[in-house]
Amino acid sequence: MDIIIQSTLKTLYKSKFLLETLSDNDFCDCSVSPYYSSVGSHIRHILDFYDCILNMDSERRIDLTARNRNKDVESCCILAAEYLNKIINQLTNIDYNFDEIVTVIDDLGTGKIEMSYTLAAVLSQANSHTIHHYAIINYILDGLEISMADSDFGYNPTTPKRAKLN
Repeated sequence: MDIIIQSTLKTLYKSKFLLETLSDNDFCDCSVSPYYSSVGSHIRHILDFYDCILNMDSERRIDLTARNRNKDVESCCILAAEYLNKIINQLTNIDYNFDEIVTVIDDLGTGKIEMSYTLAAVLSQANSHTIHHYAIINYILDGLEISMADSDFGYNPTTPKRAKLN
């Protein structure tokens, strides 16, 4: 298995732990300012990003603007876990050339554009994207007064950690 897939799976397994830990009420709680988003909306967004990659079309195009946005996944840990397991299974069985050039369609703020990536690059972007959403999730959890047992949750491996002040 390619190192990119191993890293991605290591990151995504953190979602599995989260889904096993939270109640549905905490998962969909939108009470934390300033954005009033839920852990569930971020998990759904993360999984939708991977789903777009894994469902590239026959012309080797990945449309990151064509996400599923299944609202039920945002409010139910069991449905989110099923979606996560589907993504993990697909990634585990992926049989792609990671150096292959694919076309990624995205909207960076001025409308849809097409860009050339390697498959490795878009998967690497998805992994970093996931970690950054984990950081946002950590802020939400803090606002809900829920602590994660994983001290690396939401930290990019290259980010220096600050010691906690007493």
